[in-house]
Amino acid sequence: MSTKNTSMKGKRYSDAQKQEVVSFVEKHNEDNGRGGQSAASAKFGVSQLTIAGWLKNAGSPSASKKGKAAKAPKAPKAAKAGKTTRKYTQKSADVSSPVSGDFSSKLRVLLDLGNQIQKGEKELDQLKSRFNSLKSSL
Repeated sequence: MSTKNTSMKGKRYSDAQKQEVVSFVEKHNEDNGRGGQSAASAKFGVSQLTIAGWLKNAGSPSASKKGKAAKAPKAPKAAKAGKTTRKYTQKSADVSSPVSGDFSSKLRVLLDLGNQIQKGEKELDQLKSRFNSLKSSL
């Protein structure tokens, strides 16, 4: 067991840093056929698992594994009785109209909507925090 003092908090990356790594992986795979994640991990010091997640979120073809069946997305948990659902504005995906196309395009829209919801909930939490802080100062 190592006596090295390591932090339990993960490193945060900006969207620009993530995009730089994703672009590097895609270019490397285009030029060499494969090995982009390994090369990016060595070059940028980011774990291959983290890079795989970024590729998946970016909808990159480098994230798909040829020959492996795609997992079906998990069904959302049922809402608790008495709770209202939050409504967020749609920016890039229109949920009111059915999504046409193949499975992967539907999955990309689903991931986009999930990211928008996550971002909206984070923003709401920040607003609640500011509200409670100001309220307690009265």
